[in-house]
Amino acid sequence: MSINDPIGDMLTRIRNAQLRGHKVAVSPASKARGWVLDVLEKEGYIRGYSKVEEINNKARFEIELKYFDGSPVIQKIKRVSKPGRRVYSGVDEIPAVRNGLGISILSTSKGIMSDAAAREENVGGEIICQIY
Repeated sequence: MSINDPIGDMLTRIRNAQLRGHKVAVSPASKARGWVLDVLEKEGYIRGYSKVEEINNKARFEIELKYFDGSPVIQKIKRVSKPGRRVYSGVDEIPAVRNGLGISILSTSKGIMSDAAAREENVGGEIICQIY
């Protein structure tokens, strides 16, 4: 099975797992997915993740979801830049998500990072997703 949008697939798996109240979401592993998960963990939206090797040499991520008072920490997770429509932003035009209460994850020339880190590094890039 080929996936046209692997990051969008991972975000959907996280969203669906939280809607069902699961503690762990599972997604196939890749470097780009790992970098996005690093940002989510650093910003406090997930507890963590681990890479699990399977018998047939396929790796997967087990993502530990985070809840507060029974509701998921991630209220909404939205894919912005899609394979059919890429969305880029300069450092001055990076949108604030919910007046600073959420984050955008950007793919920049210095790696995948949050919007605050991109402003600090003074780089713009492709807006991957918004989370709040």
